[in-house]
Amino acid sequence: MFKNQQADDEIHEDQLLNFLVNSLDEEVELTLGENAKLDAEDIYEVLVGACTDGTSVSTLCQRSEDSPPANTVLYHLRTKFEPQRLERVASTLLQRDIVELLPEQVEVAADLHLRPYYGDEDDTDGLYHSQAKRGTTAFHAYATLYARVKNKRYTLAVRRLEDGDTASSVLAEFLGLLDGLDTEVKAVYLDRGFYDSKCLTLLQVHNYAYVVPIIQWGETIQQELSKGWSRVIEHDLTGKLDGHSWTVEFPVYIDCTYLNGRYDDHGVARHGYAADAPFIETPRDARYHYSKRFGIESSYRLSEQAIATTTTRDAAVRLLYVVVSLLLQNVWRYLHYEFVATPRRGGRRLWWWPFKEFINMVQRAAWTALATRRAVPENRPPDDRFSR
Repeated sequence: MFKNQQADDEIHEDQLLNFLVNSLDEEVELTLGENAKLDAEDIYEVLVGACTDGTSVSTLCQRSEDSPPANTVLYHLRTKFEPQRLERVASTLLQRDIVELLPEQVEVAADLHLRPYYGDEDDTDGLYHSQAKRGTTAFHAYATLYARVKNKRYTLAVRRLEDGDTASSVLAEFLGLLDGLDTEVKAVYLDRGFYDSKCLTLLQVHNYAYVVPIIQWGETIQQELSKGWSRVIEHDLTGKLDGHSWTVEFPVYIDCTYLNGRYDDHGVARHGYAADAPFIETPRDARYHYSKRFGIESSYRLSEQAIATTTTRDAAVRLLYVVVSLLLQNVWRYLHYEFVATPRRGGRRLWWWPFKEFINMVQRAAWTALATRRAVPENRPPDDRFSR
């Protein structure tokens, strides 16, 4: 019988840093010259340190005595990686330890994340352009695929977007990845950016249960969402490809929410979901199950807490920083569950270990390893105010 107590041993800060550096070194190949004065682990140590420190590689190297020169690190980051290869490696890296935590049946969610670009309007080649948002139409854009396991989110894949990419091309890659997993996909939850005929056709062809919020395209659906109460209707979208057109049909679950004075004159908000899943029978079911994907937003907030800053336009470097920020979350959840939580009857007990504390521990380990400056020069001796 398991005892409800914490383990006798401990995981120290330097071990957390070692775990992350080893993961990067084993999955992301970085070939250096025979006469190089540093190795891949040195570069990954700086990379992890910059992300957990929330600063740039240049700043971290500048204030560290034992770190490689910043220009050397940045040179290798800019020249040794190629976005498409990095995307392939990123999936393997992100899935490295968490695949063993996936149950026999898992729910997944895909999302499009846009990071605004506020630089020169004439220098946006390679960026992703979309409708105006937060004062710009140019973005560093990424698509992410998550698995949801017992209210925890694990990133399975990340993909950089640029002009010419479509939601259906991204979804096709993600569905192909899911087909290769040794686990059954219970349902796929997509954001409204995937609502189109091609994406819905892909979901039906792959035979995945899905829920996608609809966009009010056309008078028919606009009228349906302007009146009536909760109900299920049949709807269709027409798509075109290489001069050929087809129509995809699907049920739409219209859920009505009543809150007097918040919405229209009658206090009714109508939300439509394109859904096809055996466990969804009513509009309320559709809204309830789709709400499970809202946790993705918290993953983005955590990502912003642990990502290196940069002004570079280099797509591979930016993607690498995003991958490491997502890897930090995966590793935290994996270590929390596998090494920190206490086994007990009925499920493990997750001891209090917030993400911020995990990041601070890795940050301090990186500071120690790189001999980050913790004192500044003086031009006169400190007086009594500096002691107690």
